Amino acid sequence: MGTDTNPDTRKRRDRGSISVDEILTGAFDVAAQVSIDNLSMPVLAKHLDVGVTSIYWYFRRKDDLLDAMTDRALEQFEFTVPSIDASNWRVSLRDHARTMREHFRDNPILCDLVLIRGKFSGRAVRGALHKIEQPVAALIEAGLDSQQATATYGAISVHTRGSAVLERIQAKSEGCPAPRAHGKRYIGFADDIDFEYILESILDHAETLIAS
Repeated sequence: MGTDTNPDTRKRRDRGSISVDEILTGAFDVAAQVSIDNLSMPVLAKHLDVGVTSIYWYFRRKDDLLDAMTDRALEQFEFTVPSIDASNWRVSLRDHARTMREHFRDNPILCDLVLIRGKFSGRAVRGALHKIEQPVAALIEAGLDSQQATATYGAISVHTRGSAVLERIQAKSEGCPAPRAHGKRYIGFADDIDFEYILESILDHAETLIAS
């Protein structure tokens, strides 16, 4: 009697033998290969070598899975790196904005989940708000009042995230021209020049406020 040597006939893991943490880790791995848009429960189940019902046991819909992935991404993302130094606030705030933008540019999954999808649990939001206390406190120490410090850091954050989102959309759009195709720049397309111009404008305004 012959034996079945097909490697695809191996027994799948039993339901309950996989944890939420394993599912989320696997989901990030799969999303990195196929994108958030193309992530599906059957594809994830195949990657984890489990039946698809094992995924549905914990996450009834793809949206539930994406919610959990977003919360994990938000918890692990360091919004305050590098920290703001009150004695050298302009340089450190500039470095902070550039680093945050690079994080989102270098990690499309993070950008898609946190910036474009943008659905967070209350716990994740509270954690994110706690992380921005240091930059605001440093700007107050540098000479801004609390309202000015909050507005300044808020403007930096919105500008940085907005630039990353626009670049991500440009990257995903078929037929979208490069920001500087053939040596030309296109109005309305995000690039390094626009990012730096607006960033310096925000910093100039903050410096004016401190001087006054």
